[in-house]
Amino acid sequence: MEAKLTRRGFIKSAIGAGIATCALGDIARLGALTLSRGRGEPVVISTWKHGFAANEAAMKVMLNGGSSLDGVESGVNVSENDPEVMSVGYGGRPDENGVVTLDASIMGPDGNAGAVAFLQNIRNPVSVARRIMEETDHVILVGEGALRFAKAHGFKEEDLLTDTAREQWLRWKQRMSDEDDWLSPKEDHDTIGMVAIDAEGNLAGACTTSGLAFKIHGRVGDSPLIGAGMYVDNEVGAAAATGKGEEVIKICGSFLVVENMRRGMSPQEACEDAVQRIVKRHKGKPDFQDAFIALNKDGEYGAAAIRKGFQYALYHRGHNTLNDGKYFLEE
Repeated sequence: MEAKLTRRGFIKSAIGAGIATCALGDIARLGALTLSRGRGEPVVISTWKHGFAANEAAMKVMLNGGSSLDGVESGVNVSENDPEVMSVGYGGRPDENGVVTLDASIMGPDGNAGAVAFLQNIRNPVSVARRIMEETDHVILVGEGALRFAKAHGFKEEDLLTDTAREQWLRWKQRMSDEDDWLSPKEDHDTIGMVAIDAEGNLAGACTTSGLAFKIHGRVGDSPLIGAGMYVDNEVGAAAATGKGEEVIKICGSFLVVENMRRGMSPQEACEDAVQRIVKRHKGKPDFQDAFIALNKDGEYGAAAIRKGFQYALYHRGHNTLNDGKYFLEE
């Protein structure tokens, strides 16, 4: 893998295999995932392979009486703290200048939300986002202001650039050429988004990332934007996104998924419709990856992606599983 690491290839190598393919016109025939939870049973769904360990932590919190909000924060903290997850938190790949910058958001069942963007030197941005949500009347803090807020509330500064991430950045710098696209659309990074419903039937969501590797300094994606990277409406459902954040922002992706559920779509249908919206914008031939996960008030879930390779972790009815998302394009 290291020998082939390029801006076009480093994330693609992390994506697993998908399941059955379908043509764009087959969206209505895919069918929804409609198995609902048992009475009082929490459900957690999160993006990508590292969501499996995150789900375990989230479910442990909720089974011990914690809320869905506590669960999603604790769950995504697992990915933020794991240097092997090189798209989130500590160990995340840096930007063009070799600086790790983090984005995160969190939203609870009461509709309150908090977020940080372009945060440096703080390992758990989602926990800073929760402090913003609970202790201020703001929603989002960025850059130096977010860092000052975090430090004032007891978060410790540390160097988030690991040796592995630094080596990959140096190799990327050495291989740059005039023929390279600065932000290749085929680099499909694996942000963790998580949504959950607790024993009381309350929904919450969280999303956290180090963003697109080697990005232009200052770039912010969809993850900290409420309604784009993640959205919760406790009367309806919750959703989160992953992939090329710029495209998710342009359709207010997670909000769209939740509104689809409000109009009567199942979570699966709602995710597929949002994916179709992006595919249509690119005339049926997008050359990037985007995906959505969703959970409704009944604990029904769904997941869909543009192309083969998206995986999601689902903790449902006592079992935590890694699953291949439905998709539209083979390659």
